[in-house]
Amino acid sequence: MLQVSDLSKTYGGEVALDRVSFVIKTGDRVGLVGPNGCGKTTLLRIIAGEECADQGSVGTSPPDLRIGYLAQALQFEAGVTVGEAMRQAIDGLDRAEQVMADLTQRLAVVERDELPGLMDAYANALARFEAAGGYRASQRIDAALSSLGLDNLKQDTPVAMLSGGQKTRLGLARLLLGDPRMLLLDEPTNHLDIEGLEWLECFLTSFTGAAIIVSHDRTFLNHTVDRILAFDPLTHEVKAYAGNYSAYRQAQDRALEKRWATYRAQEKRAARLQAEIHGLSAHARRIEFGTQHFHYRKIAKGLARRAVVQRRRLARLLEPEDRVEKPQPSWRMKLAFEETPNSGQDVLLLEDLAMGYGVEPLFSNVKLALRQGERVALLGANGSGKTTLLRGIAGQVEPLEGCITLGANVRLGTYSQEQEGLDKESNALEEIQRVAPMGETEARSFLHYFLFSGDDVFVPVCSLSFGERARLSLAKLVVSGCNLLLLDEPINHLDIASREQFEHGLSVFDGTVIVVAHDRYFVERFATAVWSVEDGTIRRYIDLEDLRRGSGRGTQGRPSTAA
Repeated sequence: MLQVSDLSKTYGGEVALDRVSFVIKTGDRVGLVGPNGCGKTTLLRIIAGEECADQGSVGTSPPDLRIGYLAQALQFEAGVTVGEAMRQAIDGLDRAEQVMADLTQRLAVVERDELPGLMDAYANALARFEAAGGYRASQRIDAALSSLGLDNLKQDTPVAMLSGGQKTRLGLARLLLGDPRMLLLDEPTNHLDIEGLEWLECFLTSFTGAAIIVSHDRTFLNHTVDRILAFDPLTHEVKAYAGNYSAYRQAQDRALEKRWATYRAQEKRAARLQAEIHGLSAHARRIEFGTQHFHYRKIAKGLARRAVVQRRRLARLLEPEDRVEKPQPSWRMKLAFEETPNSGQDVLLLEDLAMGYGVEPLFSNVKLALRQGERVALLGANGSGKTTLLRGIAGQVEPLEGCITLGANVRLGTYSQEQEGLDKESNALEEIQRVAPMGETEARSFLHYFLFSGDDVFVPVCSLSFGERARLSLAKLVVSGCNLLLLDEPINHLDIASREQFEHGLSVFDGTVIVVAHDRYFVERFATAVWSVEDGTIRRYIDLEDLRRGSGRGTQGRPSTAA
């Protein structure tokens, strides 16, 4: 179905891909993993025909294989509606319809001698219109939107009003209009809620073509893929692993253990050879300098020759092409919070709370309490009010009813989903110095832990990738000295290694956390409780399993025990 052969690509002398080769067959579900910036998106764009490789080839069978590419950052024209965005995905439809409309106007006032030519032009335009779906296009659009759970959206709805998850579904609906046989999905899970993630898993299971999926959601990869293509950020090559993400990690762990065993055996043999060389040489010198007797001096020469032989063996063992280097941990973001100031045991109290915009609340009758040290995952459908609750706690939005009370000595740290806390005209160095009394050297050393090295600290925020902005926002939280974190989808743009580092950092954080996250792997390992926005209110559950078993039957009020 797809054969990628020896693809290589460089940007400004920096290697992105180096002799990448693999084959995709019909029905394959392939996860493409690797750290941010390693070349995953570049590879998808080359396969989709949106970029050219420096060398190598991409072959498809059949040659006209229909490929649907869902980009990481979906771009829609300003002011475009849902219907217009969908129609633009049907090649030639709008153009043919416009030509027909123009010809209709001209036919109304045409001279008789021009009529045959215009009628022929109209017939050609009509044929192109019908080939593009014609009068059935609106029904096809409705069907595609319905299959993606967007049938509640009117086609005149501005795309700008949609949530991130709805935009992702809209992008998938646009792809379905082209009836693709291969899907290239670049981080499709970033803005989907848990319901949306589970829907996408079912969709991919029933899709009869092939799919290559870039995702940092480990549970999603475990549920959807049967093979992993892993980028090596050092060699810029891709290696294939059978099975889902967990199988890949187990294979990685086994390979690392084997490399450590080989390295230790090599070092042990080198140490033994060095000890033998030292012992033989010392013994030979003692004999040579301790006697003039021919027989013993001959023995000394033999010992010296044995030492030379062992030196040659040691040299061969340590030759660059044969030497096994010590396994090094990959360079990962370091997230270690400074000493956290103590807060009172009652950190947050929500009493008869209702919040929303306008007259109708998004949720109401909320009675919940947060105790010191708790780690709450705030879940709910896109647009249900999760971000609104965090903004209310932060004092950015006033409640419609009830009250929000912060406990004694609570110091808030917030992470915005849209990363509004960053000044797009400043750079990473200035952002850190704005919130912490650091000199340039200290600030640059600190930013290095968040993977900003060298001149990266001077790159304007507006030029940073989504993942880089996420790391910078987290760096600002680290130095802020807060003891209550309000985190709105903080791991969306982090790669898997950085997510694991983030999870570790939060695990040693002594304060209290409310986090909006749809990564089930993260929630299951991090949260001590779940707050779910559902049925017009917010309910408390023990964990995700409790939520699945008792949706609609969660508790309200104060937690029975502190975390």
